[in-house]
Amino acid sequence: MQEDGYQQGDVLQLEAATGVEIIVDDTPEAIIISGFDPVRREVARLSLHLLVKDGRIHPARIEEIVAKTRKNIDEEIVEIGEKTIIDLGIHGLHPELVKMVGRMRFRSSYGQNLLQHSREVANLCATMAAELGLNVKHAKRAGLLHDIGKVSTEEPELPHAILGMEMAKKYKEHPDVVNAIGAHHDEMEMTAMIAPLVQACDAISGSRPGARREMMESYIKRLKQLEETAVSFDGVLQCYAIQAGRELRVMVNAENVTDDRAQELSYEISQKIEKEMQYPGQIKITVIREMRAVAYAK
Repeated sequence: MQEDGYQQGDVLQLEAATGVEIIVDDTPEAIIISGFDPVRREVARLSLHLLVKDGRIHPARIEEIVAKTRKNIDEEIVEIGEKTIIDLGIHGLHPELVKMVGRMRFRSSYGQNLLQHSREVANLCATMAAELGLNVKHAKRAGLLHDIGKVSTEEPELPHAILGMEMAKKYKEHPDVVNAIGAHHDEMEMTAMIAPLVQACDAISGSRPGARREMMESYIKRLKQLEETAVSFDGVLQCYAIQAGRELRVMVNAENVTDDRAQELSYEISQKIEKEMQYPGQIKITVIREMRAVAYAK
């Protein structure tokens, strides 16, 4: 660490200025920045990068760089929030809520970026509301703002849905939007028609394959289990789960499995999957029996 131009006092000074913990261990060319606030972590990361690049590391310089970085991050947060609401066509959002939207860019939930997740939920809510003849603007606002409680620094002991609801109420959002935010985890009664849409779209965005780390692992595990279930039946040669696990292609041995047995097999596999597995929607099981006759003319 001293070889990089740092002294222990410089680290303490940087920690005090940014509000995070900086950990230097035996890992080569790596410094760990630890803190609960994602914006503070980003300020510390950028400040540290600038200090190392500049080479002038002393208390006055640390304070100067941190102050400059914090100002740049605050401006970037507002810019991200404004760009997001423009992209989504949302108007009249309170400046504090715009900042909250921008802060979501620096927060992740189970490995899924919170801003990207909220944008997905907003678009899904708008589409579903249009199909059902509900208020599209309110649905889109509620979808975008449903997780703002996760980036608030106020009363962290409250559930994020309730905290987000209180913030939306404070900044004069429509009662339907307020209710949809507060009820999307069933922590209060749903009274708005758009509330179940927000809950459903939140689940869709979070559970799609690859969205979150745990979801990706469980998704791959489910596909493997699907294939293993089909392969366990006599006469099955190969099995492939396709269409994100919504279809199962089962190849059988034509010599051992008749056409009638192939029909029975598809039903038996479907029944075993229903009893032993949990999955969204439905799974199509297609059993393929192919007979090939090959001869050579010499």
